[in-house]
Amino acid sequence: MQFNRMSRLHRILLLLILAVTFAVLLPWQWYPRDWRVWYADTFGASGFQEQAATIPAISDDSSEEACPPDIKGWRKPQTIAGVELSASPNCLADNPHAVAAFVKGTNNVGHMTLMDARLSPDAVVKGRDLDGDGDPDEIHIRLEVFELNGGSPDLDVPVTQYSIAPGITPGIWVFAPKSAGMSTENFESLVAQPGLRLPSPAIRVEQGDKVIVTLENTHYMPHTIHFHGVDHPFLKENGEGNDGVPVTSEKPVMPGKQRSYEMQPRQTGTMFYHCHVEVQAHILMGLNGLFIIEENRPNNWVQTFNIGDGFVRHSSVGVKEKYDREYDLHYQDLDKELGETIQKSNDPRIITQLINREYDISQADFEYYTLNGRSFPYTARDSLIVTAPGETVKLRVVNGGSEGVAIHTHGHKVTITHYDGVEHPKPAQIIRDVVWIASAQRVDLELSTEDDGLHSYGEGVWLMHDHQEQGVTTNGFGPGGNVTAIVYERYLQDDGWPMTFGMGWKSFLTPGFYQRQEDGSGATTLLPGVEDGSPSGMRIAMLAALAGIFAGLLRSLFLKGRPRD
Repeated sequence: MQFNRMSRLHRILLLLILAVTFAVLLPWQWYPRDWRVWYADTFGASGFQEQAATIPAISDDSSEEACPPDIKGWRKPQTIAGVELSASPNCLADNPHAVAAFVKGTNNVGHMTLMDARLSPDAVVKGRDLDGDGDPDEIHIRLEVFELNGGSPDLDVPVTQYSIAPGITPGIWVFAPKSAGMSTENFESLVAQPGLRLPSPAIRVEQGDKVIVTLENTHYMPHTIHFHGVDHPFLKENGEGNDGVPVTSEKPVMPGKQRSYEMQPRQTGTMFYHCHVEVQAHILMGLNGLFIIEENRPNNWVQTFNIGDGFVRHSSVGVKEKYDREYDLHYQDLDKELGETIQKSNDPRIITQLINREYDISQADFEYYTLNGRSFPYTARDSLIVTAPGETVKLRVVNGGSEGVAIHTHGHKVTITHYDGVEHPKPAQIIRDVVWIASAQRVDLELSTEDDGLHSYGEGVWLMHDHQEQGVTTNGFGPGGNVTAIVYERYLQDDGWPMTFGMGWKSFLTPGFYQRQEDGSGATTLLPGVEDGSPSGMRIAMLAALAGIFAGLLRSLFLKGRPRD
């Protein structure tokens, strides 16, 4: 009896090699999910996730809470420092203590209000009543520049963190009122305090006010402020530049320095302010905001800053004469590549080179589209337009991005009353349900909720979004971007979240949904060439050949391995 043990060992070894090769070439999606999970857990593929479906299945513990509880009571109507604030309809309300300080002036409120507002005592100083009509006419505003989601020498995650959507934290620069205390929520958090966010805040003053805006450049880059459309002199009385343009009127404000801009606006309207240094980058990083000149009225204590959700909790006297509610709507697009420049390094020299020399806006692709600093589904938390039947709502809209925006109001047609701060005569005012807004353009819209089949089709949760398809995506996925809704109060839940009758929300309230991978599929690929479940013809041929060889070796192993008579 002969038994070729060495030959049999060789065959077993060859069989194992072929089995491993066969397993490697087999498309990843052909394996049972439990096997894939085990492999990921065992061999450290921490980025493993299933191939993205149209609406991926999300477990309850992986999705965020749709509407966090209002622990601080910010949503409720209240009076702070003698300032009456209306209830905030949105899930995440702006800080009412800050709103009160913006109305009265940080020099006219108590210490505790300032502490709760997280503002410096000289952030908004309101002085004398020059025309004797019961409100201050001397306004001194101090702005700083803050970096959000920037790189850190100590941590491998962005700081100070601000999310525009679940898991999406692009690098951002913003103007912000001069603040006090920490830039984060607390000592243990990396999340930015509520006053530091996109967009740069809307600024309100009254017609005829003597306004001084001081830029205290606490940033590591030079900046200026240009008051686009705002009635202001080219030079100040002392001969210093006052237009914010480094080439023609002044030098940039260097880090650690400050400059004051002076004006006494005569013309009312919705205007715009932005940095004018390296505008192809600095504006797109977030350094732009609304600048609004209100009509002069007696006892008109205007809300100097509006930070966050867009709803104006203390409207001016002039607005209250015509409208039931007022919203500031700031549209902006963000370039992922540009935002990442401040996350790659914390060295200002390297960042300067990346932004000013290597970044090419002519080759830019924009991945993020925001409304009031958020993208869907976060826009359902703090960027809804909440109204009621029979109301007239004022919408002040600016396009702070580089691409045009085509706003479509489902179920409603809005009246365009102003372009770039200039009121149109009544006969020239246009009623539309798609409003085109070019870059840096402002429009004032009148939203009527009269259920007449023209202005409104009735109550409900009516979608409002950009009619340019890329505007309703985030990182290439939809729905996302600047999607929001016109929501009637009857369709608003107690927590501020809208009632809906379509798909669920949980799938979108998870960081994994909008975090695209390099293969563009939304799933982490563990092996090259297996992005989808459809194997190529070459792979099928190779698999067939290997299967034949495998079967032949298996037959040979068992036949030749038997003892011979």
